[in-house]
Amino acid sequence: MSKILPVVLSGGSGTRLWPLSREKYPKQLLPLVDDQSMLQATVSRLEGLADMAGPLLVCNEEHRFVVAEQVRTLGLQGSVLLEPFGRNTAPALALAALWAVREGDDPVLVVMPADHDIADGVAFRNAVARAVTLAATGVTVTFGITPDCPETGYGYIQRGQALADGSGAFALARFVEKPDRKTAEGYLDSGEYLWNSGIFVMKASVWVAALGVCRPDILAACQKALAGGKTDGDFVRVDVDAFKVCPSDSIDYAVMERLTAGGADLPKAAVIPLTAGWSDVGAWDALWKVLPKCGEGNATRGDVMLENCRDTLVVSEGRLVACVGLSNVVVVETDDAVLVVHHDATQDVKKIVDRLKADKRSVAQWHRKVYRPWGWYDGVDSGERFQVKRIGVNPGGTLSLQMHHHRAEHWIVVSGTARVTKGEETFLVSENQSTYIPLGVKHRLENPGIVPLEMIEVQSGSYLGEDDIVRFEDTYGRA
Repeated sequence: MSKILPVVLSGGSGTRLWPLSREKYPKQLLPLVDDQSMLQATVSRLEGLADMAGPLLVCNEEHRFVVAEQVRTLGLQGSVLLEPFGRNTAPALALAALWAVREGDDPVLVVMPADHDIADGVAFRNAVARAVTLAATGVTVTFGITPDCPETGYGYIQRGQALADGSGAFALARFVEKPDRKTAEGYLDSGEYLWNSGIFVMKASVWVAALGVCRPDILAACQKALAGGKTDGDFVRVDVDAFKVCPSDSIDYAVMERLTAGGADLPKAAVIPLTAGWSDVGAWDALWKVLPKCGEGNATRGDVMLENCRDTLVVSEGRLVACVGLSNVVVVETDDAVLVVHHDATQDVKKIVDRLKADKRSVAQWHRKVYRPWGWYDGVDSGERFQVKRIGVNPGGTLSLQMHHHRAEHWIVVSGTARVTKGEETFLVSENQSTYIPLGVKHRLENPGIVPLEMIEVQSGSYLGEDDIVRFEDTYGRA
């Protein structure tokens, strides 16, 4: 039996789940359905299958430390392949497959988006086991979700004749785009169509060969990017200039749709129907459907009070949210934004994000609380020429040696102990003590202890943007 390599694609931005999901901290990193992040749930989903290697994750450069930490907390050892910018799923999978075969290995790849929810893990693992056996023979396998309604938000797969190998798979007849309501009803009535899950199983060499036939330009760019890259601990960095010229395309368009036409130089393609409580959690109404609900159909999280509400989702990240007389509505409160949207309009949340980006408003990309490889900071107040932040530094965490041209900083330690470098001095600052960093002075903050360090930072100056940082040394390899 070929070894199984889970490949988790974590490049999405989840704009339809704004304001919880943001470009710099998207939905796959959030615990939306339960206490695990969607990424962690995806990585854990194959646990129990035999001959499984540690996961290979493909993610954006900016998310690398959060992704690595979330995998580490699961007690798993894997590799993280970094994309300097997104080029859709076909190049992401190309990089993963090329990395998998670099030393002569040829594992079966189980390719999963990082932001899907699957309620029935046992059913999913059983289907994957059948798909792995089929893929080991050279067939490229995808999963089609057995539809329970005429959904217009998903693409569909038409299944052909059943395979005679006992796997429960069917020949893959064709992919079709998101249909209108009448067409979707016809698909449901026919029994021949399945929702496109975006989950694939194939041998690494089979994908490389198929891409060489269907999209040799993508394959060549990814080969060059990987050959010019380097390994940095658990991170695999590709050559930026080589990857920049790689065309952008999806797995479906680049290869899978072409497999349905057949050909002597292309692998066979099959689809396995899957009934496992799958959802792509693509918008707020989709999240509402998968969450536990009360007798009136309401789902809540956080400090929420409802009166005479039905089929409503309310999420509070901090403040009390009270709703009266609402039906089929989503309300989401965060520390810097509030969203109110009808279930039927949740797909249009992306339009709000597009407008925020056009207006260059930071709430499109950042949460108020921003995670860094050393910990986090939370901008709690600001005004003309001042800004106040809460800062948390993990045990052993170290900020870069840096200086600012336009601001001075006051640091007050709330809990833990800080090691401070200020100019040529290095000293400890304990709870209820403070220090002052003048404008233009090199400085560094570290947590030398075994408990988290929390402190208050008061910045003052003529310019307080995050780009007023000159780094001289950085533990985490940032520019």
